[in-house]
Amino acid sequence: MELTVRTSKPYDILIERGSLRTIGARCAALFPAGAKAAVVSDSSVFPLYGETVTGSLRAAGFAPASFVFPAGESSKTLATVSGLLGFLAEQGLTRSDFVVALGGGVTGDMAGFAAACYLRGIRFVQVPTSLLAQVDSSVGGKTAVDLPQGKNLAGAFHQPAFVLIDPDTLATLPPLFFADGMGEVIKYGCIRRADLFRTLETAGDAAPLMEEILFSCVDCKREVVEHDEFDTGERLILNFGHTLGHALEKAHGYTGLTHGAAVGIGMVLISRLGEHMGLTEPGTAGRIAAVLRRWNLPVEDPMAQGESLDRVIGATALDKKGLGGDLRIVLVHRIGESFVHRLPRAQFAALCRETFLPAGEAGVR
Repeated sequence: MELTVRTSKPYDILIERGSLRTIGARCAALFPAGAKAAVVSDSSVFPLYGETVTGSLRAAGFAPASFVFPAGESSKTLATVSGLLGFLAEQGLTRSDFVVALGGGVTGDMAGFAAACYLRGIRFVQVPTSLLAQVDSSVGGKTAVDLPQGKNLAGAFHQPAFVLIDPDTLATLPPLFFADGMGEVIKYGCIRRADLFRTLETAGDAAPLMEEILFSCVDCKREVVEHDEFDTGERLILNFGHTLGHALEKAHGYTGLTHGAAVGIGMVLISRLGEHMGLTEPGTAGRIAAVLRRWNLPVEDPMAQGESLDRVIGATALDKKGLGGDLRIVLVHRIGESFVHRLPRAQFAALCRETFLPAGEAGVR
């Protein structure tokens, strides 16, 4: 399966089993013979697929060199990117050379950000190996790192030159991280793919459906990104569940709660808020929660309850969808129909307390 994303710099996406071994030939159609290729990966992924990718690039006439960083969200920092930029300079990469992001969302975000910064921009290829990266973060050109103040606060829009998705890499994905990716898959069902959501409500095994799932999610993101490349309007719907999800991740110190799990909890919470406001069809939050449980994802978190709720609300202060004193939250009228709703931050905080705190507690904070 192939799709073309028609942004300011159009690029193709290939979804094909076994395609990891063909990356050299694919890159040969995009980059000059003999170009240098910086393969960026983490300590979990590179031992699995590093030799396959570097070998394929070498066989196609490229000169690959590898930068491997410790796996995990804790590496997604300016310090790691600084080290990567130094590596690119040491290897003597020029604007005719390229970066290959081999790994999950952390790898793709950081490698893409480094490619956007180095020499004011060199091309890069996304080779996502996690479900979350394959259905979401590898497409659309958002690149970023975390700051102590919040998630993905330093970054740039930098579209990839090509995206290669090999579903076979999911065979080595630990169950925790497969479930993590399903959080984003369910999100696509909620915002625009009601048919996908209904499939997930009844399916018992994702394996026979994987190409269909990948195509549906990627095609949905392609459609949205083409309409709003720089995240000023329609693209905001891709952040369904992320306002409170990112806040939960920050409240947890980016440990112990995966991104997809946080987004899933965020979808349930924001849908409960939408129902409380009369903007979301009653029962929607429960339906989302049921699908999340079916795919081994949590639907609640202690941080969004009791005394710690204000900490979570406070963590939304630097939400990237904010405009001045207002916050733009993504809601669904019903499964498959999403929209953006603008609220003053103080009203959002008050509504969260009304919705999530036991009766009698909301007014005392």
